[in-house]
Amino acid sequence: MSNRIDLCFDKLKANGEKALITFVTAGDPDIKSTEKYVLSMFENGADIVELGVPFSDPIAEGVTIQKASLRSLNAKTTLDKIFLLVKSLREKTDKPLLLMMYLNTIFVYGTEKFFQNCLNYQIDGVIVPDMPYEEKDEILDTAERYGVYNINLVAPTSHDRVAEIAGNSRGFLYCVSSLGVTGTRSKFDTDFDKFFSLINKSVSCPACVGFGISSPEQAKRMSSYCDGVIVGSAIVKIIEKYGSNAADKVGEFVKSLKDAMK
Repeated sequence: MSNRIDLCFDKLKANGEKALITFVTAGDPDIKSTEKYVLSMFENGADIVELGVPFSDPIAEGVTIQKASLRSLNAKTTLDKIFLLVKSLREKTDKPLLLMMYLNTIFVYGTEKFFQNCLNYQIDGVIVPDMPYEEKDEILDTAERYGVYNINLVAPTSHDRVAEIAGNSRGFLYCVSSLGVTGTRSKFDTDFDKFFSLINKSVSCPACVGFGISSPEQAKRMSSYCDGVIVGSAIVKIIEKYGSNAADKVGEFVKSLKDAMK
C-alpha cells in the first residue's frame, strides 16, 4: 500500500505545486482544539500536518514550542490521547499526518507498540529531531515493518553527510534552514543555493525546508529552492494568543501561506 506522503507529493508535482507542511503541538491548549486546528489547516491549504508530541525537555525547540509543550502537558496530554485524536481525525480527513517527537518518548512507550499503533491509527511518518542520522537503526526496522516513514533531517552543518542522508530518505527530506532551535526568524544566514545544490545531487525523495519560516513572503521565497516548506512556530504563536478560539485565525494564516506559494 502506498504511503499517503508519497501520494501527496505525486499529486502536487502533477499540478506543479509545492507542499505546505504545518505543525501544531498536540493538546495545546487541549485535544479538542487541536482537532479543530488540524482540520482548519487542511481546509485552508495545508498538504501535510505534523502533530508535535509534548515533551518535558524539548531541546530542538525554541521558546514558543517549549511553552506549547508545557501547556499541553499541563492539560494531561498523553501519547494514547494523541492516537485517539488521530483516530477521530481519520474519520474526517485522509491527508498525511505525522508525529514529531523525541526518541525517549518512543522508547518509554515501547518501540514495537508505538509503530503498531501508528499503523493502527494511520500515522504516515515520524520526525525525531534528537535522533542523529547515524542512530536511525534504533527505530528504522520497526518503522519500516509497519509502513511508517522515518523522516530524516539534514542541516547546513551536515556537510559531507548531506549526500548520504539525502540519498537514504523516504517520504520527504526535512532540510533545516538554519542553525539553532525552532522559532520564527526575520532573516536566514544560510547559503540556500549551495545547501540545496548539495541536497539535489543525491536526494531520493522530495526535499522540504523548515525552522523559522513565519510569513507568506518567506514561504514563497523558500519554496523556490525545494519541494515544500514547513511552518510551525508561527502557527503555535497564533494558538498561544487565541487559545481554544484560534481555528479561524490559524486557517487564515495557513491560507495566506499557501496562496503565496502558488
